[in-house]
Amino acid sequence: MLGSITVLLLYQTIGEILVLVLGLPVPGPVVGMALLFVTLLVRGEAPAPLRETAERLLSQLSLLFVPAGVGVMLHFERLGAEWPAIVLALVASTVLTLGVSALVMQALRRRSGARDG
Repeated sequence: MLGSITVLLLYQTIGEILVLVLGLPVPGPVVGMALLFVTLLVRGEAPAPLRETAERLLSQLSLLFVPAGVGVMLHFERLGAEWPAIVLALVASTVLTLGVSALVMQALRRRSGARDG
């Protein structure tokens, strides 16, 4: 398990370094996760120890929401004062995401239909 956590942290560190060196507007852990994903795609599968470690970490994922919940309670008054803007942003981003997803799906269906036909 320690080796697998080391691998995960190594990919995160590589992601952080790439973001700093290249000035990417993406968090380092996201870049590291993408690199790990590409590595696993090339490999064809995740090694068993890495898979077991990832499953254990994911089983504890709910613990990561505790700090966010504390942050919400800490800024509860501000959220109460700015709730209309927050609701508008949530609704608008949801509608935008659904629209973009629908357009991408249509484009992919057309593209796969052109290959099949």
